[in-house]
Amino acid sequence: MGDVADEAGDPFLHLAGGLVGEGDGQDPEGRHAPLADEVGDAARQHPGLAGTGTGDDEQRPLRVRDGVELGRVEPVVDPVVLEPRHHRAAPYRRPATAPGAASRVRSRAACVSLLRLGGTLVLGNDYRHPAFLHKQAATLDLLSDGRLELGIGAGWQSSDYDRAGIPLDRPGVRIERLTEAVTVLKGLFAEGPFHFDGEHYTIDGLEGQPECVQQPHPPIIIAGGGKRVLSLAAREADIVGLNANMYAGVIDQRAGPSATPAATDEKLGWVREAAGDRFADLELQTRVHVATITDDPQSMAELMAPALGIEPEDALASPHVLAGSVGQCVETLLAWRERWGISYVGISEDAMVEFAPVVEALAGV
Repeated sequence: MGDVADEAGDPFLHLAGGLVGEGDGQDPEGRHAPLADEVGDAARQHPGLAGTGTGDDEQRPLRVRDGVELGRVEPVVDPVVLEPRHHRAAPYRRPATAPGAASRVRSRAACVSLLRLGGTLVLGNDYRHPAFLHKQAATLDLLSDGRLELGIGAGWQSSDYDRAGIPLDRPGVRIERLTEAVTVLKGLFAEGPFHFDGEHYTIDGLEGQPECVQQPHPPIIIAGGGKRVLSLAAREADIVGLNANMYAGVIDQRAGPSATPAATDEKLGWVREAAGDRFADLELQTRVHVATITDDPQSMAELMAPALGIEPEDALASPHVLAGSVGQCVETLLAWRERWGISYVGISEDAMVEFAPVVEALAGV
C-alpha cells in the first residue's frame, strides 16, 4: 500500500453516529445541532427500520460515513479512514514527499483511538503482490490494535495502468487474478506455512507474519459492479461494495445505466445467489460519488444525468447519488437500507462539513 501504484485521490474519513468536539463531547459553534423537526420526522416515518430489505427481521445499524477534519473532531461510533484510491491527472500535483497509503494509515492510527482504518476503498490488486499486501495489512492491523479493514478490487481505471506502465488485461483476467489473490491473502492470514500453485501466483511454504489482532483476518471488502466480481465478493468478502460497472475504464455514460435502482436490484440478486447461507452475515456498502445538500436536487440531476446516460429520476434514485435537504438525505439513506440492506455508506471529503448533520441525525438508528 505504500508504493508508486497506490490508487490515489482525495482521502475519505467515513463516520458512523454522532460527533464530539475537541475532547469535551461538545460542539462549541453549534453547527451540528440536532435538526429535530426535519430529521426526527424523517426517521420516525420509517417504521421499517427493523426490516432490512434482505429478508431478515433484524437490521444492521446504519453506518453513514462522512468526512470530518482529522484532529478537530473525533467520531464516537465505528468510523473508518479510507485512503486515496486513484492517480490524479494534471493539474493536480501531490507533494513529492507525500507518504504511501500504509504510512498514512499508520499515522492516522497513532493520532486517534477510535478510527477504523479502511486502507483504501479499494486497492487495485494488480499494483502489488498479495504476499506483499498481506505483510503490510497484517502489520497495520497489529499496529492499530485490530482496526484495519482491507479493501481490494480487480482494478478498473485505465489511467492508473497507463501512468504506472502496467498492462491492463481484460476484466476476466483481472478478476481471475483477484480471486487467486484473495486465496493467497487468506492463506497467509491463517496459521502455518502456506502453499499455493495458481495460474497467476505461486506460494511455496510461506508463513504469514506478523499475526493479526483480528482473527482469522481483518474484515475484507471487495467492491465492483459486474456479476463476476460481486459473486466473488459474496463468496469471500465480509463487506460487499456495490458500485457502477466500470468496464470502460472511465466514469462516463457507459457507467450510468449500471448505477440505477433496477441495476442495483439485479446486483443484489447476484450477491444473494452467490453468497448462499452466508448472505445474512454480509455487510453491504455503497460509495456515493455525488453528495450535496441542496434545496433543488432535481436541477442538479437534470444537469448530471446526460453525462451518465440515464434519466434524472434514475440519477436521484441511484445509491451512488445523495442529494437534497438534510431531512431528505436521511430519508434516502434509510430507504436504501430498507430496500437493499445497505448499511455502509461512503461519502467523499468534499462533502464532510455539510453532511455532518446527516451523520448526527442517524446516530444509533
